[in-house]
Amino acid sequence: MIAQADRPTTILLVEDNGDHVVLIRRSFAEHDVRASLVVVPDGEQALSYLFRRDEWSDPTKSPRPNLILLDLRLPRLSGFQVLDEVKRSPGLADIPVVVLTTSHADADMERAYASHANSYLVKPVEFDRFLDLAGDIGRYWLKWNRQPARSA
Repeated sequence: MIAQADRPTTILLVEDNGDHVVLIRRSFAEHDVRASLVVVPDGEQALSYLFRRDEWSDPTKSPRPNLILLDLRLPRLSGFQVLDEVKRSPGLADIPVVVLTTSHADADMERAYASHANSYLVKPVEFDRFLDLAGDIGRYWLKWNRQPARSA
């Protein structure tokens, strides 16, 4: 996915674990993943961002993400609830959603794919493997994968 010339590539990271946020930022920097990373710590804020409500009502502060990285275990609204809302919304459904979770449970994976997740990745416990995975996500979804251009 190439960023449009007039707007940068944006990734919405929905993650409540601050350590994981730091690792993803570090990995993107180390792997030269050039994107604006917007982080929200819970499902409610994710939907506020995506539907441009409350503090995110200004489109210049809430650009349409090119990719959503979504944890499943979140406060306020679960990742499943966020995924369902995104994929039900005609204006958002085409945004790739990568579930990035600690859950190995088959039921969680089946539910995520049934809700139209584009990918399901389990966070490695090992530091180096976590960094590699985050870098691979950035390379795949933002450099190698192609999608049609879309306006905000």
